[in-house]
Amino acid sequence: MGGFIQIIEMQTSRFDEIEALGKEIRARLDDGRSSSPLRATITADRDRPGVYLNIVEFDSYEAAMENSKRPETGEFAARLAKLCDAPPTFLNLDVHETWEPTTRR
Repeated sequence: MGGFIQIIEMQTSRFDEIEALGKEIRARLDDGRSSSPLRATITADRDRPGVYLNIVEFDSYEAAMENSKRPETGEFAARLAKLCDAPPTFLNLDVHETWEPTTRR
């Protein structure tokens, strides 16, 4: 097993503000610490307008929990919740396998 992924599902009519908040927190968290996320992908659900998913990848569960303890992360979560139309949902996923094709057509 390798890695950990957290998915944050949000329903919002204020996505532009959430996007700006995300850029702000990325600048603060991108400091080279081992607990910093490896990458994050923001997606919009095509079937449910106003629903967005933020997929955040970490080296490990432990790194994600260390990141969660950072004051910046707590501040981000509180501000994010205020911009959502309903409370965000968090999914915490252990990565069991990642597959990437060796060739693409």
